[in-house]
Amino acid sequence: MIALSAMRAVKILTWSSSPFHLTAALVHHAQLTPATFRCMRCVSDLDTYGGPAKPREIQPSAWQAHPSIRKVIISLWVIVAVCAGWAAIIMYIWDKWPISHPTTSNALTSQTWSFSPTPQSNFIVYDTPGVNLGTWIILFVIMAVFQGPLTLGLHCSELIANVIRDERQWRYATGRKGLITAINPVEAIFTHPVCIVLFVAKPFLHWMFGQSFVISNPTSNGQVLVAGVFMFTAQIWNLCFALLIFACFFTFVALRRPRGPQPAAYGHIQTLANLVDEWSPVMWWGHKKDGIPYCHAGRVLMCSRCYSFDTFTKGRAITRCQM
Repeated sequence: MIALSAMRAVKILTWSSSPFHLTAALVHHAQLTPATFRCMRCVSDLDTYGGPAKPREIQPSAWQAHPSIRKVIISLWVIVAVCAGWAAIIMYIWDKWPISHPTTSNALTSQTWSFSPTPQSNFIVYDTPGVNLGTWIILFVIMAVFQGPLTLGLHCSELIANVIRDERQWRYATGRKGLITAINPVEAIFTHPVCIVLFVAKPFLHWMFGQSFVISNPTSNGQVLVAGVFMFTAQIWNLCFALLIFACFFTFVALRRPRGPQPAAYGHIQTLANLVDEWSPVMWWGHKKDGIPYCHAGRVLMCSRCYSFDTFTKGRAITRCQM
């Protein structure tokens, strides 16, 4: 109902999820004003004076450009640390309180370590004294507390994948084929390695969590006798190692710095509006107009593309936008 009410109250300028379509629509309807003298300023320069600037050889990373990216990366490493602490606590409880596990639970060794739980796995179990509505509510809360951080961390990782995908598409504007703004969103996801990694990792990590945290409900004659919460040590460590690899990958992606003089935008709407002075379905971006003492960068025609990019390569200062 909230979404439907918002659709009725607000004029939808575009249904596209592309930052290029959104920026063009906002500029066309005068809801976004491009800032002058910022045609060589990347997204990390938003708080600096928009005066003359020489083209950079290497652009800032997503970590430097977006404060939200830094928060996501830090949260991923916090989840890794929490998962390792969870496994360490389970091992401590198993060792100090034998009542926490049945005799079938063996010590965690290389022989009992496995990818999936087995009868020889190391685990602890908590059996609820009875099964009623309150028990199911408690089990639901326990599951939410344990799985919630993982779900939230994986969901926030989409922010990194989205800004990296948008930046990759934006950098096509200095390529031979140019920037094609009308791209299929499904195609954009399945042609970008980071999006594919996230698409595969999300169900896989949730499945690994399901291997380490199990709620068992044995029944007899259609009656649930007891609800047991099982925590398998080796599988928790497996999940921790998988999360470690996941966090390392996204940290590397967020710290990677694009090369070339084209200012990095990472899908930032105001930055794209400042960099592109003319919008079209296919665009090339580069040196546009000579000036004394400054030049102008923006959308260029295909025929002038080679000259435009050679000018950047030679390091000419291209800064002032005459918009």
